[in-house]
Amino acid sequence: MPEFDYTDLLPLGPDETEYRLITPEGVRVVEAAGRRFLEVEPEALRLLTETAIHDISHYLRPSHLAQLRKIIDDPESSGNDRFVALDLLKNASISAGGVLPMCQDTGTAIVMGKRGRHVLTDGADAEHISRGVYDAYTRLNLRYSQMAPLTMWEERNTGSNLPAQIELYAEDPGGHADAYKLLFMAKGGGSANKSFLYQETKAVLNEARMLRFLEEKIRSLGTAACPPYHLAIVVGGTSAEFALKTAKYASARYLDSIPVEGSPSGHGFRDTDLEAKVFELTQKLGIGAQFGGKYFCHDVRVIRLPRHGASCPVAVAVSCSADRQALAKITPEGVFLERLETDPARFLPETTDEQLSDDVVRIDLNRPMDEILAELTRYPVKTRLSLTGPLVVARDIAHARIGELLDAGGEMPEYLRNHAVYYAGPAKTPEGYASGSFGPTTAGRMDSYVERFQAAGGSKVMLAKGNRSQQVTDACKAHGGFYLGSIGGPAARLAQDCIRKVEVLEYPELGMEAVWRIEVEDFPAFVVVDDKGNDFFTDSTGPVLSIGRR
Repeated sequence: MPEFDYTDLLPLGPDETEYRLITPEGVRVVEAAGRRFLEVEPEALRLLTETAIHDISHYLRPSHLAQLRKIIDDPESSGNDRFVALDLLKNASISAGGVLPMCQDTGTAIVMGKRGRHVLTDGADAEHISRGVYDAYTRLNLRYSQMAPLTMWEERNTGSNLPAQIELYAEDPGGHADAYKLLFMAKGGGSANKSFLYQETKAVLNEARMLRFLEEKIRSLGTAACPPYHLAIVVGGTSAEFALKTAKYASARYLDSIPVEGSPSGHGFRDTDLEAKVFELTQKLGIGAQFGGKYFCHDVRVIRLPRHGASCPVAVAVSCSADRQALAKITPEGVFLERLETDPARFLPETTDEQLSDDVVRIDLNRPMDEILAELTRYPVKTRLSLTGPLVVARDIAHARIGELLDAGGEMPEYLRNHAVYYAGPAKTPEGYASGSFGPTTAGRMDSYVERFQAAGGSKVMLAKGNRSQQVTDACKAHGGFYLGSIGGPAARLAQDCIRKVEVLEYPELGMEAVWRIEVEDFPAFVVVDDKGNDFFTDSTGPVLSIGRR
């Protein structure tokens, strides 16, 4: 029999994070029973959480911003790649002002903590962390997204973005018994919905088969979660849920310091060779940073885990352009949070929009719908547009209400007949602003409504983010409609630079899910689906690999 050999499944290396001190208060060292303990007050946990949620809603890591700048500087980037990267850098610069969050979907608050055995609290850590989440979301210009189930079929927004997902472990972080280390994340619905689990077998465990498998799955991610992505792939796992959790941590680069080689003890490791090959694959797909090009992903992480001999889970997850996470620690010296970039403007290039993209077609939305459609039909898919004029805003619940109206024999509302519809939902509006952060939501969630809405004379021009199903392409061809893709990610920039007026049109009781009328100026978009049955994304659906079978 082999000798006993314990290993952490995911052994982390040294922590090289740059931290900033939040406060030296709320912690003290006490001696008892010949041991040294760190006593942490509830306020320290609350303040750290509130500060972390603020920071990750407004600031990004310098490494992420450097990757956006790399896209702009890369001569192999497409014009659309560079345009998206520039817009995301502008958005980061606006968000860093601390007023408008970087994305209108300010996410589910996720907190993972490791509390050393000599750290003393009152035992209600999750409650104090939840209070910090509550304080951040209710005091800042963030959006409430959590739905409380009242029955199996009825639910209500909690109005505070609680509950949060909080997981705390009794574990000496980095071998330090008197330390408390945490990871804070804000996960929006778009990127959370791009987490997938595939139950495979040993047959997938060879390079050629794995790359073919991954190409298919990576293509299926689409652009709805706002690429460029940080892509994480986990192969193996002691359970399905552990594989998925590992993929989430890997997408946040939390596992970057684990070993790069395996061992008989069974710990997980990074396969940096496969990371490079998968990253090269993503650059060949042609999807690019949302509208064609090279940068579908910023980087790739591939983690190999031990597995049961009868199971081979493969998990895929992404972190999107709202790459919101930060590490934190509580030590005898005080309460610390990862230092994020507060001056992202230093990553902006000395170039103009015109140098970074193709010609822009300006579309006046103040005209009758027939004239707008006649203008759009002149341009091929991939054409970059600049929209000015009124838009109607409606998303999931509003579409359901209008669908029920049609089912009951009612008529399509005039506002959907006369105006383009923008799928979106705003964050809170700061004082002195026309709008809160107001970026597009995932278009695919409204696909099932398009055929009957267009047949009834509405939704002839739709604006959102991400790819759509064949039924939308077919409907646009049959009814003379268009789907315009908006850049996913720059919600703060759109609010500050493009949205001039916001008012509720219908269903005010739905809050951010109401039907809104907004006035926009120079709002960026691309023709994705036209009235002839062309879909930009169908140009990027064929395989790029030609690996011989063994």
